[in-house]
Parts: sequence; C-alpha cells; structure tokens
Amino acid sequence: MRGKWAIHLCLLCAPVIGFYTAFAQTNPVHTLEATSLQLPLDAVTEKLGDFAKTTEKTQESVDKTNDELEKIHALASKEKKAYDEQNKQLDNLISSSKDHLKQSGDVLDTVLSGLLGNPIGQTFGKNATVKVYSLAESGYSGYMAKVRLTNPNALKMVLANDKVISKGETTSHAAKRKGALLAINAGGFNTNKNGTLSPLGVTVVDGQIKTFSTNTKLSFVGFNNQGHLVGGKLKSQSEVKQKGILQGASFLPTLLQGGKKQPIPRDWANTKHPRTLIGHFTNGDILIIVIDGRGGGGSNGVTLEEAQNKLLEFHVRDAYNLDGGGSSAFYYKGKILNHPSDGRERPVTSNIVVMP
Repeated sequence: MRGKWAIHLCLLCAPVIGFYTAFAQTNPVHTLEATSLQLPLDAVTEKLGDFAKTTEKTQESVDKTNDELEKIHALASKEKKAYDEQNKQLDNLISSSKDHLKQSGDVLDTVLSGLLGNPIGQTFGKNATVKVYSLAESGYSGYMAKVRLTNPNALKMVLANDKVISKGETTSHAAKRKGALLAINAGGFNTNKNGTLSPLGVTVVDGQIKTFSTNTKLSFVGFNNQGHLVGGKLKSQSEVKQKGILQGASFLPTLLQGGKKQPIPRDWANTKHPRTLIGHFTNGDILIIVIDGRGGGGSNGVTLEEAQNKLLEFHVRDAYNLDGGGSSAFYYKGKILNHPSDGRERPVTSNIVVMP
C-alpha cells in the first residue's frame, strides 16, 4: 500500500520536476544576460580590430616620418659641414687679404719713406691711421698724408658752418669745430653778388645730396659707405644712392683712373699753381696732398702734368684735383702746415676732415 502511494506521488510531481528541469536548462534570464553581453563584446572586438589597424597605420606613418627626419638631419648636417667649411675658407681668405693688405702697406710705406724720408707725424687712432710726410725730399713745398680708415665714418665732408650758402669757413676752423685730426679744403665754389659762397657741382654730406649739377666739365670726388674713393661724372641723383656715396664734392679735372693718366683740359694745361689733390694708393689707402705755390713757402707750385707723374711714382691708382690756388690748406694736429698763397687761410665752402 505504501509503495503504491509513492508511485502515485511521483506521478503527481513529475510535471513540476520537468518544468523546473527545463527552466533550469533554458533559463531566459541567463540567455538574456548572455545575449546582452555578447552584443557589446562583438562591437568592442570590432573596434579593437579597427584600432589595431589604425595603430599599425600610425606606426607606419611614424616610421616614415622618422626616416624623413633622419634624411633631413643628415642633409642638415651635410649643409652645416659645407657652411662651416665655407666660413673657414672665408675666414682664411679674409685673413689672407688682411695679410696681403698689411704687406702691401708695408711695401708702400717703404717706397714712400725711400722717396720722402720718414713720416714727420703719425697717428694711430681708433678710426684711422694717419701718416704725414713732407714733400721737400720730392722737390716741393707741401705735405702728403696717407690715411688708412678703420671706420668709414671717420671721413667727413663739412660744409662751411654746416650751410650750403654761407660766408665760407677756413679749413682749420672747420677741423677744430668738428674735432678732426686731419683736414684739407675740398670742392670749388662760386662767389655770389652778395658776397656769399655756394658750392660747385655735386655736394654730398652724410649721404644727403646738398647740391646737384650735371655740369660735364666737373668731376665728383667722394667716398662710399665702405670708405672707398668714388669719383667721376654723376649723371643723376639716383647714382649717389646706388653707389652708396656718403661724402663728396666737385672740382676738376680727373688726374688718374686705374693708374692711367687722364687728359688735362687745355685751360688747365702746363700751368703752375698751388694744388690740393686726393686719391688712393694701389692698396686702397687714401692719399691727400697739398703743394704750395705762387711764392708760398718759396714755391711756384706744380703743373697737373707734373702732379700726374709724381702720383704714379707714389703708386697712386686714382686721383682727382680739388680746389687749389689760395684755397689750398693742409691741417694736421691743430695747425695749418702748408703756406697758403694769400698769406693766410681763405674761407671756403667745403672741407674734407678725418676724425681721430
């Protein structure tokens, strides 16, 4: 009886047990959780794949960039080496040029000393080196200065009392007013009806054109921003800027160009007068000469033809005649050394001065 009851109970519980067994094996919650977990996992996996591809491309780009950078670095190193080599060659060239100039200067000093004796005065300033010689050994009453500029601004064109039209100013007064070491009279001038003076031709002061003329008879003589002598004819004001001219004045004639004599105008030929001359030697040093005449210093003066020969003897390459006669004045270290033909200095419109 008990056994039948057990069997009957099992039959009654079978559906329940089956339901729970099936529910346990196919739990919708578990399935939902698995499904919900499966969807984002696939997306992440896909994104990880995309990220890996992007990372791979980025790495390729980085590698390529590094290769380019290495090439650029190698090229830069090569260029720097070439640049350093060029600088080294330039330094050697400059050094060689300086040595050559020094040797040329030493040779020139030896030549001048052989012709004129030792300098009667020397100044080694921060802006210029000036050596002054007497021309007595050369048969003339007068003086010559050899100037080597270390600062192009050491050489100045000075208008009389800094005015274009004025009563004029003596060379010594202009030199003392500017604190100059050396000075000579410069360009020619007109005397106006009211007694005032005005410069001839082209006048340039500190790069500014003070007067300009296209008079073809006149020669301009001046200096550029490198301290080099610039001379000849100026056809337009723009040439002044193009050639970097800082200082200059006008007179005539041109005596030497490139070491060759230039024609002397008929009205100026074979006549003796006091002279003021300017030029530069073959090594680039500046030459300044004043020769007495008309009885000043016991001298009758010099012809321009004689001056040309003497300049070539002094190894001068380019030279120009400045205003002469009673205007000629040579100032050095506080006083006039030559003997002006008027017996005293003449007021002029322009002077060239060299600062110490």
